[in-house]
Amino acid sequence: MEYIVNARNSDIVLQIIQAIHEKSQYLSEIDGATGDGDHGVNMDKGFSLAKERIVGNDLSFSDAIKILGRTLLMDIGGSMGPIYGTIFNEIWKSLKDVEKIQDTNVLTALNNGLMALIDLAGAKPGDKTLIDTMVPAIQTFASAIESGNSFSKSLDELSRGAEEGKANTKNMMAKIGRAARLQERSIGFLDAGATSCCIILQTMASAIKGCMQSE
Repeated sequence: MEYIVNARNSDIVLQIIQAIHEKSQYLSEIDGATGDGDHGVNMDKGFSLAKERIVGNDLSFSDAIKILGRTLLMDIGGSMGPIYGTIFNEIWKSLKDVEKIQDTNVLTALNNGLMALIDLAGAKPGDKTLIDTMVPAIQTFASAIESGNSFSKSLDELSRGAEEGKANTKNMMAKIGRAARLQERSIGFLDAGATSCCIILQTMASAIKGCMQSE
């Protein structure tokens, strides 16, 4: 059985925060094609503020992601704060009492985050949002687990599904958000939220693999 220990694993969240920081300019450039061009700036602001509240504290993975979610909900403007705050808060609630986090625990947490997001935003697959990254990522992850793959291999599939989902938003017409005003002109561009979601999921998968244990 492969697992990660929940306790003292806040570095997983810190790696996610660092990845967003490093890609913030890229995310704003993507957003500039169909939106306000501030997605990367807003994400980096909220994630960096959460980092200040995590560093130096001996936190679990779930507690660190709780801080990230609460920070985004309370302290970042725009639509991404509530969206990612809701997802991370559901992940925290799903994992807070789990000592040894296994693949099925992560799958449940991601599914709960997705369902909460759909309830909040009213978006669905094909609307050219971060849901178009989350859904295929979760589906490929679930399929890998059901097929008997290891936790590590299933995380590779999660990353692959996220990448494919993000890439597919380039062929979609935006139906929700500021980009929706462009209608057909939004086709041919990646969605910024789908791209940041891909970065988060792929970084999380890599970070979890980096502290994997087995018994």
